[in-house]
Amino acid sequence: MPLIEVAKLTKVYDDGAVKTPVLHGISFTIERGEFVAIMGPSGSGKSTLLHLLGFLDDYTDGSYRFADEEARTYTGDEVAHIRNQKLGFIFQSLNLHSNTTVLENVKLPLLYSAVPETEWNERARKAVESVGLEHRGDFDVSKLSGGERQRVAIARALVCNPEVIFADEPTGNLDSKSGDIVMGILQKLNDELGHTIILITHETDTAEHARRIIRVKDGLIESDTKIAEQRRAGNGSLLK
Repeated sequence: MPLIEVAKLTKVYDDGAVKTPVLHGISFTIERGEFVAIMGPSGSGKSTLLHLLGFLDDYTDGSYRFADEEARTYTGDEVAHIRNQKLGFIFQSLNLHSNTTVLENVKLPLLYSAVPETEWNERARKAVESVGLEHRGDFDVSKLSGGERQRVAIARALVCNPEVIFADEPTGNLDSKSGDIVMGILQKLNDELGHTIILITHETDTAEHARRIIRVKDGLIESDTKIAEQRRAGNGSLLK
């Protein structure tokens, strides 16, 4: 069964005076272990879709099933558990805590988990090692480069070993070299560790690291395309 199943999903923002439709009845499925890029221009609805899939917002109509359960049937405690244990989030804004170390930032999700405190340091160190920053563990994050800070955000998303990683424009503020490193890490997490990756981006080169690209325009799915293995960025001619 699909990990994620969306059917005729709609989202309308209503401030009491004006209703603003954003998603207009979209449908698709995502299997466990897929690497899917959701592409679209600004205002297309792709970030709204990420918020719905990540249980950060509620949909207006239609159906969203996660792990074969309708999203709205989960209790508040169950949603909190899913967000902490099943999902990892990497945002363009990073949301890192300044004036604290890399390891301290990475450990934060563990505060709300069932992982025993005696395992926190080891978990955090392994997550930091997985993104190639073991030599920066005790550094203040404010002293890191933009690319290194984004890798800290990835490590933090990984520390609870989530099934799904949502990455919202993770290379948007990075130079091309740092962006390639970040995308290479995400591709490795998918290829070697089997994490399901859902990437939100407007950049074609970034999207081509995925195995599948869903293009969204004006709140509708414009296309849904599999990427041949030899064409994935880093493996073929599409990496520019």
